[in-house]
Amino acid sequence: MNIGEIAKRAGVSRSTVSYALSGKRPVSDDTREKVQRVIDELGYRPNASARALANGRTSTIGLVFPPAGNHYTGMQLDFIGSVVEAAAAYDYDVLLSPSGVDSDRSFQRLLGERRVDGAILMEIRLQDDRIDHLTAVDFPSVAIGRTAHPEGGWWVGLDHTALVEACVHHLADLGHRRIAFVNRSEQLLRAGYESAHRGLDGFAKAAAERGLTVQTYCCGDDATSGQACLERILHDDPATTGLVTLNEAALGGLYRGLAEAGRHVPRDFSVTGVVASRWAETVTPQLTAADVPAEQMGRLAVDLLVERLGHPGAVARHHLLRPPISLRASTGPAGTTPAETTSDAPPPGGADLPHAP
Repeated sequence: MNIGEIAKRAGVSRSTVSYALSGKRPVSDDTREKVQRVIDELGYRPNASARALANGRTSTIGLVFPPAGNHYTGMQLDFIGSVVEAAAAYDYDVLLSPSGVDSDRSFQRLLGERRVDGAILMEIRLQDDRIDHLTAVDFPSVAIGRTAHPEGGWWVGLDHTALVEACVHHLADLGHRRIAFVNRSEQLLRAGYESAHRGLDGFAKAAAERGLTVQTYCCGDDATSGQACLERILHDDPATTGLVTLNEAALGGLYRGLAEAGRHVPRDFSVTGVVASRWAETVTPQLTAADVPAEQMGRLAVDLLVERLGHPGAVARHHLLRPPISLRASTGPAGTTPAETTSDAPPPGGADLPHAP
């Protein structure tokens, strides 16, 4: 079934059917209703590829989202779901591309074959060649995250520096003097992942302001790595009474490591961090955290991209979000552990990792 057959049965020209479907030119109400009746009777659905060729639009946006490790974490899946849902509200489909760099073949196909009208990029690095490439070719895109120099760009970001600072100050206000920071993996930190670097900067700044004894660790995105990391923390400084984490995928392992060590949360040890609320609420006790607003960020990114597609000359806009800490049950006043009678000298372990430029 095609436009020619619809035109024949409706007794109108092919161009009239095309205008009735596209709305590019005015068609009388009677004619439009006649065409629509035939379409409904025949169950006709316009071919998406042909429609894209005709009007230059695919009604599809690309979500360029490489998994940070061997798999997508729960938080990453939350972002994917939020983008798909928000795009559907604008009648856009979403094409997921696991591209990591601008030379990636999947990324090049996405752009070179014009499979999408615009793109949303995730897992942003401080120096991100994907964003540089899209900017150079003037391809409509929005980033969820910030490069080192985000000025003049379209993006939605989470202020990881300020949020981690707030977590550190929360623990310090509760009397914790020796705390650890559990970051993402060393691989992601060295690759320049924005959240890992900015979170580390916030931790270092707040710890220095409060005069705390601290350790910083990289940790893989899984529970086994989280447990191993917690064991290293307590081995390096048994007097540690709290930690801040960006790594929601390792959260279950961190809790398990504390249980294995006989540390009760929050009586003996406090845990906080920057984590999506539904993951913070899956652990027991529930995590006091700056909740990552994945749904809101996905929706805002789609809103910005649709705005950019509809108004190509619009001035670039962005959103930087700083959600408050949700007080739950994983933090409390610093307890007294047997190891607290040891020296106040800095702990021997823990990697003092480089800060973002």
